[in-house]
Amino acid sequence: MKYKQGEVVLVKVIFSEGSGVKKRPALIISDKYYHNHRPEVIISAITSNINRLLAGDTKIQDWQKVGLKYPSLVTGIIQTIKTNMIERKLGKLSERDFLEMQINLKKSLGFLG
Repeated sequence: MKYKQGEVVLVKVIFSEGSGVKKRPALIISDKYYHNHRPEVIISAITSNINRLLAGDTKIQDWQKVGLKYPSLVTGIIQTIKTNMIERKLGKLSERDFLEMQINLKKSLGFLG
């Protein structure tokens, strides 16, 4: 199955401590060029812990339209995963949420002046 940049998917996420796996929503941030040449996608984790807004994080304004159960934010936590770790597609981030996420992510990576 092909995935597109801006889609919100349900993935099997490995905890940073390496102690287990849980299903969590994530945003696909890699583009079709990457997808056409690699068996992976680059994702940004999504959390419902909206009280913890850190560098690179973006609150999702249209979270219900995406298929999320709770108010959520896209985090600055980036991972590369194999496509077989994706359980299913939930929806697509709205254009305004995706643009804001890009700005916040670029700031945290130093891609904006």
